[in-house]
Amino acid sequence: MSEQKKLSIHEDWVVVILGALIILVSLAGLLLPVPAFNWKDTSELSSAVLSSANLVNIGLQFLFVIVIAIIGAVLSGKSVTTNLKTFPLVYILTILALIIAGNATIKYYGLEAVIFSLLIGLLIGNFLKLPEWFKSALSTELFVKIGLVLLGTNVIFADILKAGSLGLIQALVVVLSVWYFAFWLCKKMKIDDELTMMISSAVSICGVSAAIATSGAIKGDSKKLSYVISMVLITAVPMMIFMPYIAAYFHFPQAVTGAWLGGSIDTTGAVVASGSLVGEEALKISTIVKFSQNVLLGIAAFAISVYWTYTQHPAGQDKATKPTLKVIWERFPKFVIGFVAASLLFSFFVPQETISLVKGSLKNLQGLWFALAFTSIGLETNFKDLFGRNSKRPFYAFLIAQGFNIIVTLIIAFFLFK
Repeated sequence: MSEQKKLSIHEDWVVVILGALIILVSLAGLLLPVPAFNWKDTSELSSAVLSSANLVNIGLQFLFVIVIAIIGAVLSGKSVTTNLKTFPLVYILTILALIIAGNATIKYYGLEAVIFSLLIGLLIGNFLKLPEWFKSALSTELFVKIGLVLLGTNVIFADILKAGSLGLIQALVVVLSVWYFAFWLCKKMKIDDELTMMISSAVSICGVSAAIATSGAIKGDSKKLSYVISMVLITAVPMMIFMPYIAAYFHFPQAVTGAWLGGSIDTTGAVVASGSLVGEEALKISTIVKFSQNVLLGIAAFAISVYWTYTQHPAGQDKATKPTLKVIWERFPKFVIGFVAASLLFSFFVPQETISLVKGSLKNLQGLWFALAFTSIGLETNFKDLFGRNSKRPFYAFLIAQGFNIIVTLIIAFFLFK
């Protein structure tokens, strides 16, 4: 038992360690060959993508990422055995998604691999009964956050300072207005206090992470937390897919589109995926704006802790758990530190010629981790569980609040980023 505790590190710190490890070995000269996934017809699919040389590259990539995944399991105290059983399947399904997305026609319509990895996961997760041990072994958040740390190597620090200040202004206005609207709406719809707090935080701040932080702050029911997380994932899917096309139809500028996506879509991974559909500028702005909201998570968790503790809620009566300033640090998403550190490293300390050498390999790994994450999200999301066992009122409240969020965020994005 004591050995397990020694090996158990918070997932966000594990992500920082793993991201740093990947970057350091790349800078040291261990560069993985980038597999080819582009093809126009079956002949090119066979000769290029499925060639023995390319399959070797895919295999080398698998060995590298599974070693990283196993190190992550060891550091976070998870079962190595179950990870060894689940990760190969997740990887194979993700490679299938990458091959589908590599088709020239698919590329023409701007459909990214993360969409197909998500759809493949959803089809398997909803039509086949996966064992609970398999679902519990999926490392969705770990994969997403590793990709985000690596994304920092492609974002120069000047962009963070520029978009981050505007993003912070947007985040403050959006979080405050959307949180209070969602809170008021849930009260009007007679939704219980725990769900009200979790829904308000999830829809206004950063989705899953905010729901988890809020649940921890108020000692919330884990079943209610699971319900809110399911709502976040279900609404993020159509938003992630359709919002970039709405922006393209109305010819929104990329910066505005990025700020809109980053401020309204509730999961960081979905923000990254939707930003990727629009372009490089939109991807950078959307990620930075979402990070600006993530930074507010610790402050929000602290405020919620104070509110819950000093009101008459039964869950807040334990004097031993009165909140302190440490709550801000405990709730702060540590992977943001890894992102910023990677950006600083590549902005000021790594020579340009070295960046040119490692950029392709790191960008490939970044996209792979995101695709692995979305395969995992699909596998662990079951629509029957959401609608079969719970009242629909919280879901309706979440949808209305999300609609309000989309409109308010778009207006603010045009005001700040156009």
